[in-house]
Amino acid sequence: MSPFEALQLPNGQILSNRIAKAAMEENMADAHQAPSRELKQLYKAWAEGEPGLLITGNVMIDRRAMTGPGGVALEDEQQLQSFREWADVARGKHVHFWVQLSHPGRQTPANLRQQAIAPSAVALDLGGFSKMFAKPKAMTEEDIQDVIQRFATSARLAEKAGFTGVQIHGAHGYLISQFLSPLSNQRTDRWGGSLENRARLLLEVIAAVRASVSPSFCVGVKLNSADFQRGGFAEADARAVVEMLNPLPIDLLELSGGSYEAPAMQGEARDGRTLAREAYFLEMATSLAAIAKMPVMVTGGIRRLPIVQQVLDSGIAMAGIATALTLEPQLIKHWREGRDPNPQLKPIDWKRKPLASLAILAVVRYQMHRLSRGHLPKAKVAPCVALVRDQWFIARRTRQYRATMTQSSH
Repeated sequence: MSPFEALQLPNGQILSNRIAKAAMEENMADAHQAPSRELKQLYKAWAEGEPGLLITGNVMIDRRAMTGPGGVALEDEQQLQSFREWADVARGKHVHFWVQLSHPGRQTPANLRQQAIAPSAVALDLGGFSKMFAKPKAMTEEDIQDVIQRFATSARLAEKAGFTGVQIHGAHGYLISQFLSPLSNQRTDRWGGSLENRARLLLEVIAAVRASVSPSFCVGVKLNSADFQRGGFAEADARAVVEMLNPLPIDLLELSGGSYEAPAMQGEARDGRTLAREAYFLEMATSLAAIAKMPVMVTGGIRRLPIVQQVLDSGIAMAGIATALTLEPQLIKHWREGRDPNPQLKPIDWKRKPLASLAILAVVRYQMHRLSRGHLPKAKVAPCVALVRDQWFIARRTRQYRATMTQSSH
C-alpha cells in the first residue's frame, strides 16, 4: 500500500493520503487562550506540506485545567471566530484538520495555581521535579460528569468552527489515561478497580462526543499501547480496551505510549525497555491493529519514508509524524515528489531525564516558533539555549495566564 493512497474512514470521510501531522504541544495561544496569529501561520505551513490529516496540539476543554500557560482552550463561543480562522488554513488545501481535545488531570503545572483534579489524590512521581506539578484532589462524581460534558461541548464547538474532526486524548498520562492506569486510579467506585470500570470515562466521553456532533464529523481516539511503568497500563490492557472500542463509532485510533513520568513518546521507557530510535511503538501497534475494527495510526519517532512504508506494510492504516515536520514542514510533499530528506534532532542524553525531556520539548517548540514567524527551522540550536528561552517564555506566559484568570474570577 502506498503512503499516498487515500484512506476512507468508517464514517465515509476520505483522507487524501496515509500520513498525518501528529499532535505536538505548541503553547502558542493568545492572551484569551485562543489560537494566535502565529499558531495559524504555523498550521498554514504544515497544511502546505499536504498531509492527509492535521491534528492540533492539546486543546483544553477547561481553561482552569491547562498543560501549559500558552495552551489553547475551547469551552464556549467567545473566541469562535479565531477558531474559524484556524480551521480555514487547511480548507484550501483539502486537508482534514482535527482538534485534539484534552484534560491534563494531575499533569497540571503547579505554577498555574489551579487545583488539579485526578481519579485519585496520587501526585506525579518525578523525583526532584515532582513539585513542578500540582497535588491533585480526587474527583467527585460531579467533577467526572462535568468533564464528560466539557468534551462533548468542545467537540460541538470544533465542528461549528469548521474543523473536520476531533481526537479524544486518552494517552500520555493525561486525565483519561490516568483513569485507565491502576497506578493513578485507586478508586473503589464504578470509575475504578476493574479495567471495565477504569475505561468507563473513555467510553462515556466517546458516547457524549459522538452524540454532540454530526455523523460526517470525524471522532478519533488517542490511546497508549502501554505507559511503560511497572504495574501500570500494559499492552494486555490496551488490547482489552481496543476490544471495548471496536463496537463504537470511532473513525481513527492513534496508538502511542508513555506519560510525563515515563516519556516513551520521546523514546524513553521507565520500566527498563529500550525503544527503537524510529517507529517506537510499531511492534505493539501491529498486534493491536490486528484486532482493531477501525483504522489504526501509529506515532513516535517516524521521520523517513521507508519507515512510513514499513508501518503501512505491517497492517497499520496511517503513520503520524511530529518532530520531523518541525524541521521540514514540506516533508510529505518532498516525499511525494521523490525526494527523501531525513530531518532529525541530535539526541539529548543528559543524565537528569526530566530535564532532558524538557530540553527536547524546548528544541521542538523553538522550531515551531521559527515556522510561526515565517522563518526556516534551525536544527542545530543548542538544547541549553532552547531550554532557557523556553523557560523564560513559559514564565512570562504563566504570569499572563494567572493575571487573566484572577481578573475573570472577580
